[in-house]
Amino acid sequence: MSNVETEPAMLRCGATVDDGRPEGEGRVEVLSAREVPLGGPRALLVRRTLPQRARTLIGAWCFADHYGPVDAGATGMRVPPHPHTGLQTVSWLFSGEIEHRDTLGTHAFVRPGEMNLMTGGYGIAHSEVSTPRTTVLHGVQLWVALPEEHRNAARDFQHHVPEPVRVDGAEIKVFLGTLAGSTSPVRTFTPLLGAEITLAPRATLTLTVDTSFEHGFLVDTGEVRLNDTALHPAELGYVPCGTGAVTMTNDSDAPARTILLGGPPFEEEIVMWWNFIGRSHDDIVQAREDWREGTRRFGVVEGYDGDPLPAPPLPNMPLKPRGRIPGGA
Repeated sequence: MSNVETEPAMLRCGATVDDGRPEGEGRVEVLSAREVPLGGPRALLVRRTLPQRARTLIGAWCFADHYGPVDAGATGMRVPPHPHTGLQTVSWLFSGEIEHRDTLGTHAFVRPGEMNLMTGGYGIAHSEVSTPRTTVLHGVQLWVALPEEHRNAARDFQHHVPEPVRVDGAEIKVFLGTLAGSTSPVRTFTPLLGAEITLAPRATLTLTVDTSFEHGFLVDTGEVRLNDTALHPAELGYVPCGTGAVTMTNDSDAPARTILLGGPPFEEEIVMWWNFIGRSHDDIVQAREDWREGTRRFGVVEGYDGDPLPAPPLPNMPLKPRGRIPGGA
């Protein structure tokens, strides 16, 4: 999905804010989402939990939009061809169906329980449109920052349907990485974890996790206690590195669903603006100009009926990279 804000903010990704609370095993930091309308009069309203001032990355995960459930007849998804650099996009649905076209020539769909991962290193473009079969649209759109050594990687597209794993009153679908004995075959450029976890009513689940990873638990539906910290829908619970196990509890009489994201801290400095990730202001300026001029860098999306998305104007100040620790790398 594109960030279609007409005045996208300069995001100094990797920076965090010291909230005065000590790092420690099992500590949970609660992050609230902000609402962002994507599009015009029939805008799709998304809840954005990454990036934000309190925390801009979890591992290499640098962008998380959570949307729906919405009536697709009134508010569907129609995102024209738009560019990406320096990242991988991850599409995951709870309900509905989205048609994907890209400049590799890919024509694919994503449906509930399936994942589309697209690599836009040096440059790729794609479109996303909810299909006429979609009555309710509901899902998440995620971005992963590519490390310096791979940030100009070739275009790529992968589709994966994870086999559900059932354990202790929970159903787990691992779409990236390894969890609960399930491993995704999807290729990434840094170690990552991505999974949908649905807890049955009154269930408690303890997961063994990699102590070198930081983790985020994004609540979609239900009320969840994460290590005894309450999380409400659209909130994200962050757990720092050093934690070897996390406990999730659903105290309600209805299922609760979360998306788990994880990875080792991403220590590089990056700049993220609109749909581009670079390392400097000049990287972003060049990518925007290449898209505006229609160079071969991004290619052409075949089969989409309409014009590509124009790039918004750059801000009136230089885009400055930052590391994940303020003032540091």
